[in-house]
Amino acid sequence: MKLKTGSFLWYLYLDKLYCLLSVRNVKALLEYFRLLDVHRNNTLNDVLFYHFLHHVTNLNQRQIRTVFNMLDWNALGEIGFDQFYMLNHLEAQFIFRHSRPVFELLDQDGEMKIGAEQFRTYHFLINIKNQELRELYHDFDIKGDRRLTYKEFKLFTICTMDKYQMRQKAKKEKDKEKAMLKKKTLQEANVN
Repeated sequence: MKLKTGSFLWYLYLDKLYCLLSVRNVKALLEYFRLLDVHRNNTLNDVLFYHFLHHVTNLNQRQIRTVFNMLDWNALGEIGFDQFYMLNHLEAQFIFRHSRPVFELLDQDGEMKIGAEQFRTYHFLINIKNQELRELYHDFDIKGDRRLTYKEFKLFTICTMDKYQMRQKAKKEKDKEKAMLKKKTLQEANVN
């Protein structure tokens, strides 16, 4: 799931160490939630939720319905602020730091195991592709039953976090090289 650049949520940042929002950002997110809650019952129904996600993300209608059903824990047809908060932070660092609640979100049937079908259903939220999904079960499904237990999922999150940090480091180095090359080019142009 990708946030659209310039949307309100784009400007909310997680603390790098604990992957939590600052108190100021939580207050801002709560006020945003209250603005969306036109019925004033501290929840968002499926229609409000759809229009919100359609406006701030790249998700299509089917994906938004899938997300809503996942977050509607009580099957009441609406979500509260707790679910709204979880939605806005499903990324590598957050998943790593909060692997238990994310595991429980993905474990829709409550069996304490996540099958490949559940990952396929929610792959767009955690940005996992089919090839990565096959590798995931090959590498982390220790029991070989094609279902991940929480411990196996935790190993996956640790590995994913390591890969994420390596990509971030490589990106910084590449950006630094580009900046150095640009600076060198400008210096050469000024000399001539």
